[in-house]
Amino acid sequence: MAETAGKLLLHERPMRIQRFCVGEIVIRGERYTDDVIVFEDGVRQRWRRKEGHLLQMDDLREALATEPEALIVGTGTDERMKVSPEVVAHTRQAGIELLQFDTRRACQTFNHLHGKRRIVAVLHLTC
Repeated sequence: MAETAGKLLLHERPMRIQRFCVGEIVIRGERYTDDVIVFEDGVRQRWRRKEGHLLQMDDLREALATEPEALIVGTGTDERMKVSPEVVAHTRQAGIELLQFDTRRACQTFNHLHGKRRIVAVLHLTC
């Protein structure tokens, strides 16, 4: 594992989300307590959105730069994070499947699809 500029941690082995509970996620043995973006080969820790519980295009620039086939959105344990209509329209127009679930199910979906499709997950770890 190597740390690059900022807080993107790159991994050589396949990504696997091992555990999720409110406010904490374990990915390949590393514990994170802030929202994350999970790429096929790394994790962006301490991911922040422009507006806390609203997912907007500006929040997804890095995730969408990977040109995923599917964008997995973990909306929190109580699903408080909402996806803006702009994100819904953009993913539809770009042919990106938008999969939004509570974060526990989003983690399961990431593990299920990893290695089968080009995916990226943006995960809200709390409410």
